[in-house]
Amino acid sequence: MEQKQSICVMGGGAMGTACAVVLAKHPSHDVRLWIRNPTFASHIAETRENARLLPGVRIDNQVAVTADIAAALHQSTMVVICVPTRGLREAVGNHKNHIPEDAVLVSAVKGIEIETLVRPSEIIQQLLGERSVVAFGGPCHAEEMAVGKPASVVAASSNIADAELVQAAFSNQHFRVYSNNDILGVELAGALKNVIAIAAGICDGLNLGDNAKSALITRGLAEMVRFGDAMGAAPETFYGLAGIGDLIATCGSGHSRNRHVGELLGCGRTLDDIRNSMHAVAEGVFTAQSVYSIAQQKQIDMPIAREVYRVLFENKSPREATAELMQRPLREE
Repeated sequence: MEQKQSICVMGGGAMGTACAVVLAKHPSHDVRLWIRNPTFASHIAETRENARLLPGVRIDNQVAVTADIAAALHQSTMVVICVPTRGLREAVGNHKNHIPEDAVLVSAVKGIEIETLVRPSEIIQQLLGERSVVAFGGPCHAEEMAVGKPASVVAASSNIADAELVQAAFSNQHFRVYSNNDILGVELAGALKNVIAIAAGICDGLNLGDNAKSALITRGLAEMVRFGDAMGAAPETFYGLAGIGDLIATCGSGHSRNRHVGELLGCGRTLDDIRNSMHAVAEGVFTAQSVYSIAQQKQIDMPIAREVYRVLFENKSPREATAELMQRPLREE
């Protein structure tokens, strides 16, 4: 008989809800979904649906939905963290005393902190000590995960045993998880692809066509590999699920918030207007700032990421940014 696992999912966004739904498919899992807002938590617990972010997806009765963090984390064997990068330090820091010392820590956070330029796993380790963290990466839109559409992702950690525990916990007949020991590459890929997805959305908004968008994605991948190599990540990680896999999904999907932001920018909307109209965070907006800062410091050539930053924060027009990319000096591929 399979041993019972108590799993706390921290974060009631689309990804947190989807992770809870997937994990609850295992009869041996006791799943608790922690949502910070008590009113929101009570409503979801009663209706069994996150109607604002995942309408129509039923949350199984075995998932305990609560705003009580102590109850959610009590004796948890695994803690899956699904909060935006900019809220990660607060969410973990405020509740670190409730996180069991022997729990496997999983980060489904895709970004780089603006102020410190560190990755999600590094934030968690700064707050909880040098514990093993498993990063969750790959093409996994919550809207598809939650309804059981087939997907493959990667669980990465320097402690491969922990990665394999997460692999086993999440895997089912619709959700296939691979393990990987390059957590640096997986986290960087998960952050960088969001910036390229904004550029892909700009292509859509400007109606530049399939040729332009295909070239943009291809050259975007080259930037991701270049950035990862400069930071010490394994290049092959970027040619796997966490890299090109997630890049394709995020640049092409109607579910992608980052692509949607880019499309609206291409249509002439301002960033402030776009932010005010969205329910959920588009991580690429914040990551563009972090990536630009790191690229400047380390002198990494990132022309697409640089132009995305300038469109977002320097009021450069998307058409002008596109023209500048096309008129760069000619070179070998």
